[in-house]
Amino acid sequence: MASSFLCLTLLFITIYSADGFRKFDVARCVFNSTELKDIEFIRSSYFNKLEFARFSSSLGKFVGFSEFGVKQAETWNKDPSYMAALRLEKERYCQQNIGVWYNNILPKSAEPYVRLYSTTPPAGRHPAMLVCRVYDFYPKTIRVSWLRDGQEVTSDVTSTDEMEDGDWYYQIHSHLEYTPRSGEKIACKVEHASLKEPLIKDWDPSMPESERNKIAVGASGLILGLILSLAGFIYYRRNARGRILVPSI
Repeated sequence: MASSFLCLTLLFITIYSADGFRKFDVARCVFNSTELKDIEFIRSSYFNKLEFARFSSSLGKFVGFSEFGVKQAETWNKDPSYMAALRLEKERYCQQNIGVWYNNILPKSAEPYVRLYSTTPPAGRHPAMLVCRVYDFYPKTIRVSWLRDGQEVTSDVTSTDEMEDGDWYYQIHSHLEYTPRSGEKIACKVEHASLKEPLIKDWDPSMPESERNKIAVGASGLILGLILSLAGFIYYRRNARGRILVPSI
């Protein structure tokens, strides 16, 4: 289930800045295998965050995206030694490093964490809604579905796209609007490359999660109160034993 298309930024090559202006170049490899035919080397030139020219190994030349970029691309394309060096980067830099990435980065995976809870649905046809939140998984590709009495539900289901957490992990949220039926069994099913078999999270409708949390907090408070009371009683008894009663005259 690994992603079939990958793009990794390789290197900030040059940065020039003066009086608040900045010009920089970014080189990256786009690939979906370690084969040379499936690799593209791209070098983009930016000025103040706007890309004005780009070299692509697929085209074998620079293309400009502004008036200045067109002129600059024409100048670079006329430099045979510079163009020859860029055309070699696809094999020299990309292919050489992609083998390392495939062996050390891409095979890694992280199992998703799944949370299932109920919430009040927006105005609609159904009085109930379940939310299945899937966190901290890698790689990106994942499938989240709903089961009702063992059968996949295809209607009244909405899901977000996979969202980046900014730390190589992803998350996705899926919603199911439904009308509760007595004795039914609803579950959220997650399929991911890190799992040997699908992860199925069953919904327990016996008590809303908010109510369970309230009970847990109340029980914790009660236990803490009992412990503090017992500690106070023991402290009082120990102090009482050490007192000396002096009779009054």
